[in-house]
Amino acid sequence: MDSPASEDVVSARESLSSEEAIPNNEDEYQPATSAMEEYSDSKRITGPNVAPDSDSSDSESSDDPEASQTFTLTETTEDFDHNQSSKEDMEVQSESRSREDFTTWQRIIRLDAIRANEEWIQYSPVQAAVSESKAHRIAEVVGLKDYHHLEPARIFHASRLVAILEAYALYDPEIGYCQGMSDLLSPIISVMTEDHEAFWCFVGFMKKARHNFRLDEVGIRRQLNTVSKIIKYKDSHLYRHLVNLQAEDCFFVYRMVVVLFRRELSFEQTLCLWEVMWADQAAIRAGIGKSAWSRIRQRAPPTDDLLLYAIAASVLQRRKQIIERYSSMDEILRECNAMAGHLDVWKLLDDAHDLVVTVHDKIE
Repeated sequence: MDSPASEDVVSARESLSSEEAIPNNEDEYQPATSAMEEYSDSKRITGPNVAPDSDSSDSESSDDPEASQTFTLTETTEDFDHNQSSKEDMEVQSESRSREDFTTWQRIIRLDAIRANEEWIQYSPVQAAVSESKAHRIAEVVGLKDYHHLEPARIFHASRLVAILEAYALYDPEIGYCQGMSDLLSPIISVMTEDHEAFWCFVGFMKKARHNFRLDEVGIRRQLNTVSKIIKYKDSHLYRHLVNLQAEDCFFVYRMVVVLFRRELSFEQTLCLWEVMWADQAAIRAGIGKSAWSRIRQRAPPTDDLLLYAIAASVLQRRKQIIERYSSMDEILRECNAMAGHLDVWKLLDDAHDLVVTVHDKIE
């Protein structure tokens, strides 16, 4: 697949911004920051002991074999000291870079947490009924700032996001934090009141999703390539139109792939889609050739890529507009972003399973 123009990548990335979050048990809230601090302490670098100086370093050169041997030992010791010093310098520089990275992650996490909306509240009324004093107390614990314009429920929600996302950034420093990860965490903490449980569920979730946030974008490009293939095999007319627009790489669905449709679907619809997706993945792990859901769905085999079939289905549902009205990838991107709030998740799943039946063997 041809790599997209840098402008397209930037445009796709800029379409990401944060969403929601949630609260915890009332009086004895233990934020994930305690685990984060313990993990941070265990990662602090202490310089290794400097190698002891050798008395032979002051010896004079001589033809005496013993003197020559002592001189050689001195050179080796000095090299060892130099290597140890270089190693210490590298570790200090690495620690400094890690601290800078974490400071950057903290700043972005806080901004995203504050911007998280309140859509979750009607689904978690007990968690939403947090007192103002508790919400402000927890916000201070996690170092949240500029939150006084928010309602207590949103403050508490943002505080939970900050605690768990910072802990994850330390747990997986290769990924750290990227915009969009708060979208994935929000539904999890809406149904889990304990931060430590929510953290480990998020860790498990990210085992499948972390490649979406790698800087090399290898995982994202593989998924976009799969979406492109599905469209190509299902609708050659639409695919040729995308080729003519140099949009066959499907970067216009970048956001859908990164945050697993979280921006396009309502809170409740997101949970429905994710649970069906997880059911297919569980069926594969269990070695089930045909899941019960798949038998109902015209014997569509369970697939790890159900999300990608759903994304392709959402594009195919708008094939007429795309072919007749749009003459650039930017226009298609705007159309895809405008899908938010206008998708029927059950129709989407029906169409996705139809695609699995139709093109699964060709894609695999």
